[in-house]
Amino acid sequence: MQSLQQQTDAKIQEGRQKNPTFMNNVDDIIAQAKAFQKADDAIKLNQSAPAFTLPNPNGQLISLSDLLLQGPVVVTFYRGSWCPYCNLQLRAMQSRLADIHALGAQLVAISPQIPDGSLSQDDISNMDFIVLSDQHAKVAAQYGVAWEVPDFLTEHMRVDRKLDLEAINNGNSNILPIPATFVIDSNGKVIWRFVDVDYRTRAEPSDIIDALRTLA
Repeated sequence: MQSLQQQTDAKIQEGRQKNPTFMNNVDDIIAQAKAFQKADDAIKLNQSAPAFTLPNPNGQLISLSDLLLQGPVVVTFYRGSWCPYCNLQLRAMQSRLADIHALGAQLVAISPQIPDGSLSQDDISNMDFIVLSDQHAKVAAQYGVAWEVPDFLTEHMRVDRKLDLEAINNGNSNILPIPATFVIDSNGKVIWRFVDVDYRTRAEPSDIIDALRTLA
């Protein structure tokens, strides 16, 4: 079975073959973001994870504090169900969900998408982990992983992919989370994290599981 990194590398290569100019521009944007240390504000190891209460696709409010009463929580931020790299990541996480649960932990996936009928029917919300809606990426900002997407990328999504992010995210058309994952122990402390402003790079499920094993 391919690792998540192998799958995302294949997706990147596919993109380079289909649209090399676009992917080269993305490389430049990511390089600039890293140069300006766009992910530097992300919460650090051993810090307390910011509390949140967010709706799931059915409108039910889910709080981090309630989840932590049951054990560790893996919080992963993703851009939306329209993002192919997010779909690869969350399918990979779904395939290891039994291992996560066996270690007493829960997986929570958070994006800015609004909890409406379309979201409740998408592949991600039909997976067996918790999916929450963070409108305007406010919780992402508290975790230090909200990113104002450059005009080049928002224009690409609007024109080339026919994505109306303003409608998808209920008015938020340009603030998306940096794909980031945090492992939070039952005391609310961050004991492992993966943060990378390159939306094409994601945390490996095996690394997340290894982090959870340190708590077992």
